[in-house]
Amino acid sequence: MKNALLVLLFGSIAFNLSAQNSEYYISGKITDAATTAPLQAASVFAQNTTIGTATDSEGKFSLRLPNGGYDLVITFTGYETVVKRITTADADNKNLVIEVKVKDKSLQDVVVKSSSEVKDGWQIYGDFFLENFIGKTVNSKQCVIKNKDAVKFYFSKRKNRLKILAAEPLELENTSLGYKIKYSLDSFTHEYATQISTYTGNALFEEIPQTDSLQQQIIKANRSKAYKGSILHFMRSVYNKSLKEEGFEMQFLVKNNDADTAIQLLNYYGALNYDKDDSLKVVYIAANQPDIAVLFNNESPAQEYLESNPDVKNNFQLSELHMKPDASIAIEQNGYYYDQNDIVIGAYWTWEKVADMLPYDYIPE
Repeated sequence: MKNALLVLLFGSIAFNLSAQNSEYYISGKITDAATTAPLQAASVFAQNTTIGTATDSEGKFSLRLPNGGYDLVITFTGYETVVKRITTADADNKNLVIEVKVKDKSLQDVVVKSSSEVKDGWQIYGDFFLENFIGKTVNSKQCVIKNKDAVKFYFSKRKNRLKILAAEPLELENTSLGYKIKYSLDSFTHEYATQISTYTGNALFEEIPQTDSLQQQIIKANRSKAYKGSILHFMRSVYNKSLKEEGFEMQFLVKNNDADTAIQLLNYYGALNYDKDDSLKVVYIAANQPDIAVLFNNESPAQEYLESNPDVKNNFQLSELHMKPDASIAIEQNGYYYDQNDIVIGAYWTWEKVADMLPYDYIPE
């Protein structure tokens, strides 16, 4: 997910591929945009991974990443968050320095002044926020926010809009999947006129150490179940041309008298205009039709989902992918894809929220 307020003036990151070509190293320097002074203890992490570090006294950092694409996130107290897209293909780039700007507090003041803070926000909106951010799945029952006091609720009567901000990264603990998550929430917004909720932010995962072998097996099984049929699983399957083998089926959705008609596809990769650039290790897709139904036939929908959606068939998971017209999506080998603003997901994939997220460096066993 993208941070809405970021400034990347110029950056410099050195990249080196490992001998095995299964991972690469990135190193660089973080400095103040106005003074060029190095920033010590700035947080640098690959978004939606378990991989992160802090800069040293000279503002320097180094990370080792599995091959694929990532959003490199740089945060420092009082400064704008910077997000830099990096990929395996960037291995030849050298000697960039990332400069960050001091945060303009007036931008957040606009949000606060145009809305009224709800003092008893957790009591009024807490359950709604948790259901639409953490989720309502089985995993959500074991995923908690440890620092709830950081969450602030604002409601605008004029816009009929709920906005939720966090004064610091949210500290989540998901014992079902065995992760702690530090989630930098840019904002959570619910438009009551359209009943649409959206949120953006950046997540850094951390493994919760497990000493009990039985618990390790339970977490392994929970992660596998969360992965199967997910959009991460789907994107990796598109990249590897293994959709059918992995249990996926695709159909085009075409409007017919205000109803969606599903068109069976004989050649998924032809319909997606699949194009792999071996030199960049990137797959590009540009679907012939922007609205796509994605069926995952190897798992049934969760019982809670079926109870909330009684008309849904119970023998496969049905999700939807809506691409902007003429959009071309790039997919990296780890399942990272961009531009994510060119895709809207629907149906079952929207049921699975933060409590069912897995990091990009997750590898199924």
